[in-house]
Amino acid sequence: MENLARVLVILGLVLVVIGGLVYLAARLNLPLGRLPGDIHVQTGNVTCFFPLATMILLSILLTVGLNLIIRLLNK
Repeated sequence: MENLARVLVILGLVLVVIGGLVYLAARLNLPLGRLPGDIHVQTGNVTCFFPLATMILLSILLTVGLNLIIRLLNK
């Protein structure tokens, strides 16, 4: 039960850090969601937005970050 509690606390801290980074990105006017490769289709009353480049960039950053955290915790 103690291991589960530790994992939940770590996941909570990771989510807080990610939320803070997203907040800072919005405050610094970083072009997340407006990168080349993000698809925005608007016809009449229908708007579709597919942030492909943003999702790929965030996926790479999260993969690297989580791998670093896991390596640090295993030592």
